[in-house]
Amino acid sequence: MLVPAGASRICSRIFLLTFAVAAIFLLLLAPSRAQQVAPKPAPATPPQGSVPQKANPATEAGKAVGSHPSEAPQVLQQLNSALEGLVAKVSPAVVQILVTGYGPIEESNRSQTAMIARQHAVGSGVIVDSDGYIMTNAHVVEGAHRIRVVLPMPSLEFSQVEPVGKEHILDAKLIGIHKESDLALLKIDQKNLPTLELGSARRVHQGQLVFAIGSPEGLQNSVTMGVVSSVGRQPDPDRPMVYIQTDAPINPGNSGGPLIDMDGYVLGINTLILSQGGGSEGLGFAIPARVVRFVYQNLRKYGHVHQVEIGAVAQNITPSLAEGLNLSRSWGVIVSDVNPGGAAETAGLKTGDIVVSADDRLIDTLPALNAAMYLHPLEEVMKLVVLRGGERKILYIPVSEHRDQMDKLMDAVDPDQSLVSRLGILAVDLNEQMRSMFGNLRISSGVVVIARAADLTGPETGLKTGDVIHSVNTTPVDSVDSLRAALQALRPSAPVVLQVERDGQLQWLAFEME
Repeated sequence: MLVPAGASRICSRIFLLTFAVAAIFLLLLAPSRAQQVAPKPAPATPPQGSVPQKANPATEAGKAVGSHPSEAPQVLQQLNSALEGLVAKVSPAVVQILVTGYGPIEESNRSQTAMIARQHAVGSGVIVDSDGYIMTNAHVVEGAHRIRVVLPMPSLEFSQVEPVGKEHILDAKLIGIHKESDLALLKIDQKNLPTLELGSARRVHQGQLVFAIGSPEGLQNSVTMGVVSSVGRQPDPDRPMVYIQTDAPINPGNSGGPLIDMDGYVLGINTLILSQGGGSEGLGFAIPARVVRFVYQNLRKYGHVHQVEIGAVAQNITPSLAEGLNLSRSWGVIVSDVNPGGAAETAGLKTGDIVVSADDRLIDTLPALNAAMYLHPLEEVMKLVVLRGGERKILYIPVSEHRDQMDKLMDAVDPDQSLVSRLGILAVDLNEQMRSMFGNLRISSGVVVIARAADLTGPETGLKTGDVIHSVNTTPVDSVDSLRAALQALRPSAPVVLQVERDGQLQWLAFEME
């Protein structure tokens, strides 16, 4: 069973580091060739007539009890120092994330009325920019009413641990969320923070030593060690996401924390585990750093993720499809449609071509092709190798940015006219063009949220791009001007309830005005 390794209830649990690596290094102490054992000196022959001395049991026992342990081999001392130095270097950039929200209470009697209650959860995050930008998992913060970040305290001896009240806890804002990759970007109001670098250009090797850092079961700044079990694992064949698999212990609360290599680079973000009992069973998965970097850059710049397209459609090859079309192989990906006049057609791509590779990555499934498209830079052409009949062809196709309706609206938005400063958003009136985009709305009047204003600090409203605001504290809203007027009449700290329509459903968002 795949289990998100993220938000968890706090409980007492301690992780033990494996001794496997130490055992491996002990083997390194053996010389490369067999050493000859020095012969033992012959026991001295006692002089004739002398009486042999008997060993004193009390003396021998005293020697055993009072003996000191021999000093550890130098190679183990060097390993120990290297691990301590690595942890000291990377730990300050790993934070604990505290999430407050509402969720259903477990029901013992389903005939009773369902009840919800305030819930608290814990996850992890990694600081990727010194100005306070933090990457974590989407499932850690999804649906959160309040998000707080606990900065790690300096490493201290056990007898000098700081009281809980001295922890440095800051409120965080959700900049953007991307459910497809299970990543989210947070922002805290803090400068000159320690950071970790995303090792997106570093190759990951099977058997490579790695470390997972986070807050398993709420135990902040815990470190576990293991190896890379697989460099590319796809737990869900219907999704393009491919993960790094590791046996480093990962448990609920580790989600959003980094998977680190020996040089202190982030190889991935820990996100889920495969477990029968809900805890670590040596099957953990991390989102690769190249995906994390791509999503981070998009969320920070746009608030959501932009993807590229080439003007073509593909599908998986099945045995029946291969037999009916007389294809040269019964597996892989085939181009089923090419947009007339599009970039793919201009570059020479044709319906019926079998995709062999994209950007020098082998393509054997549709999720693999989607993943290649997902990570392709907008400013570069895409290299496709295809089979046409029995001939292999190399095509270079210019890509374009896939833009949803909200992205297109942003091009026409005037920030000066659309800014609603008290909410920190850009919004537009719900006109005929907008109604045609949204289809049948439950309420015909309102204001559409286009984006967050990243440079403004405001209340944590819970508003998302595409939300339609219908009222403020039961006062109907039919334009951006009426929304501003309703908000302007509210004093600081006044309660605010917005009625919004999201994905065809009405809901209330409640917060306090700043």
